Amino acid sequence: MRRHHAQGGRAFAVILLATLATAVACAEEADVYRVPDQALVDIIDAPKTPQFSISPTREWALLIYRPGYPSIEELAEPELKLAGMRIKPGSFSPSRVWPRNRLEFVRVEDLEVRPVTGLPEGPRLSNVTWSPTGRHIAFTNTTQDGVELWVAEVETGEARRLTDAVVSLTAEVPPGWLSDGETLFACFRPEDRRAGSAPPAPPRSPTGPVVQESVGAEAPARTYQDLLEDAHDEELFEWYLTAQVALVSLDGEVTHVGEPGLIWDVAPSPDARYLLVHELHRPFSYAVPAYRFPVLIEVWDLEGEVAHTVADLPLREEIPITHGSTYEGPRSVSWRDDVPATLFWVEALDGGDAGVEAEFRDRVFTLAAPFDGEPAELITLGLRYTWTYWGHDGLAIVREYWWKDRRVRTWKVAPGEPDAEPELLHDYSSQDRYSNPGSPSLTRNEYGRSVLLTGDDAHTIFLVGDGASPEGDRPFLDAFNTHHKETTRLFHSEAPYYERPVVVMNKDARHVVTSRESVDEVPNYFMRDLTDGSLRQLSFTEDPTPQLRGIQKELIRYARGDGVELTATLYLPEGYDAESDGPLPMLMWAYPREFKSAADAGQVDDSPYRFDWIGWWTPAIWLTQGYAALDGPTMPIIGEGEEEPNDTYVEQLVASAEAAVDEVVRRGVADRHRIAVGGHSYGAFMAANLLAHSDLFAAGLARTGAYNRTLTPFGFQREERSLWEAPEIYFEMSPFMHADKLDEPILLVHGAEDSNPGTFPMQSERFYAALKGNGGTARLVMLPHESHSYRARESLLHLLWETQRWLDQYVKNAPAPEGEE
Repeated sequence: MRRHHAQGGRAFAVILLATLATAVACAEEADVYRVPDQALVDIIDAPKTPQFSISPTREWALLIYRPGYPSIEELAEPELKLAGMRIKPGSFSPSRVWPRNRLEFVRVEDLEVRPVTGLPEGPRLSNVTWSPTGRHIAFTNTTQDGVELWVAEVETGEARRLTDAVVSLTAEVPPGWLSDGETLFACFRPEDRRAGSAPPAPPRSPTGPVVQESVGAEAPARTYQDLLEDAHDEELFEWYLTAQVALVSLDGEVTHVGEPGLIWDVAPSPDARYLLVHELHRPFSYAVPAYRFPVLIEVWDLEGEVAHTVADLPLREEIPITHGSTYEGPRSVSWRDDVPATLFWVEALDGGDAGVEAEFRDRVFTLAAPFDGEPAELITLGLRYTWTYWGHDGLAIVREYWWKDRRVRTWKVAPGEPDAEPELLHDYSSQDRYSNPGSPSLTRNEYGRSVLLTGDDAHTIFLVGDGASPEGDRPFLDAFNTHHKETTRLFHSEAPYYERPVVVMNKDARHVVTSRESVDEVPNYFMRDLTDGSLRQLSFTEDPTPQLRGIQKELIRYARGDGVELTATLYLPEGYDAESDGPLPMLMWAYPREFKSAADAGQVDDSPYRFDWIGWWTPAIWLTQGYAALDGPTMPIIGEGEEEPNDTYVEQLVASAEAAVDEVVRRGVADRHRIAVGGHSYGAFMAANLLAHSDLFAAGLARTGAYNRTLTPFGFQREERSLWEAPEIYFEMSPFMHADKLDEPILLVHGAEDSNPGTFPMQSERFYAALKGNGGTARLVMLPHESHSYRARESLLHLLWETQRWLDQYVKNAPAPEGEE
């Protein structure tokens, strides 16, 4: 007995030491950022490609360069979370931006490159914008003390600072130009909120409890994050949002306009005589973000005097959660871009509730300066208003949309002809990509505003679209006569290239700037002559990851059991041959989408001729480690007619995944027992559900997901019903509720500061606890300071290290099922 106890004691000691060693190893792992295989590091550190922007005069292009991923030290800088905003308190600016660090002008005619000189050391540039004349650009530079306003002259390439660090970007109102091209507007920090000042200090002790009260009115709200929580938050919100509108000349002279206030938006009239100002005010809310706070909408003259009050909208907490719902009163208040000073806005005719029956939903109004007449009705809509493209008094295009049936309609209206009836131009489903007519090309008018580019007849517009087809996307440019409703095809991308029109240079549409790429050629900009088909290259971006060229890419088609057509993009290593090399371990990466039509769900949503940007977010990155990848296997969740897609979410999801697995196994490129499934956000939710409800996969990768739908009780993704209306749907779709069924290894990764509605970090923490409590194999990695997507170089490298180790252990080196070799 004593010997038995001794053996038991020794065994216990061995187990204890092993447990301690494991705990120490896990602690060591948690204390440092890890680095994956060098091939993966090289992809993370690959140079970033510049943005391309053409001037209003079409004479110059601007290349805007960005640096590599920021460091974790940068992400760890102080950050305030107030009313749905994330603020860098030291600079009165958003904390989650990716600044630019280099600018170059390129003359379109001869490709002369003119670098922008005179920039500060270590620049952090944002909000780059052309002047209406095309002679200057303006931009901001963020320093530790705040945000400066800068300009650069095209003729010389020289940049100079216009203001000290006094610009406020808290509300993300970017500086912009008045139509004279000589004056900028911006929001400034008041004198008492500049460098050296201190925000309100928190109370040493509470003055009382935080109280909220409901008095019977329905106010369902999505699961917003970073909301105000107490009186001190309210004080901080006012402190950081308070700003004063200012005008700045090109010689740096500053003119203050009006009094400081909680400035939410500023928009000058096209003729530069007025400013449309949105100003928030109390009472604030602890239930919704700032954009639903009470707002006073006024028109000011340039001296700050109120010329017209548009509306004073109350707190908007009670908007129904039905998709397409809105609030009562004026919304989308802005200026007509094609005339000197005419307001336009939209008002709901159905109380803003998309859940009620109504013949008409919205009405669009206009009101010209001096704003003392009656508003004119532009158009009454049967669906919900979405956008207006302004052209001239005889032509504007109004777009409306309805979520329930995905219907889109565009109307031609004549803003300057009150008696003219609207004419229907297009009527189609937003999910029917094959029938999408495209979007209008725009140009700059004398006010520097973007308006419809029209032909010599003033009624022919130019439409650019994806050109979706069963063969894949083939972008096009059409001339569309709005009088006769006739379409003429001017350009259609041809294999083996994917070429998309970007800028139509003039009203005869002879010359078009396009973005052109292929599987092996990085996208670059070209000037295409549509009369003779000639091309002249304008940009010369090089492949950031040449080591990955030569990989095999194929757009594949297959069907799931109920006959719905599915597609995916298959990636295989360079030189791989299924017959001689045998099946590979594979990663499938997907994101489910809802459809109202099986035909629309089966449409091809990609092009086989596009260049692949391979980064940390793409499954193709794992080709460097000996895996095959299936990117974007379609996972349609279909609810036709009165049926809701989510009524059969799990069944349809599993059927789609099963069809994808069967297809890659049939092709001989994947080993059925060595396939992982992964996704981000709603894709992570998908991955967890597939592991819980099927045995198709060896392991799973779930990044920044939501797993318990009772924590999002007033709807999620496209689900409009609340938890109390459809409890069985919320339960069935929540992998948290099925944690006992999930018997494959799953790697959970989440940004510890996720701001996305619904995917708060607790979702992954509680799901991990459920899996652990049920004996599941799971690993939870919380990335410090990261939000819904990940940005810091250290975070990305560690993410890849975790993923590489997980895939190698549970997929590449997974043992064959019992009874199989």
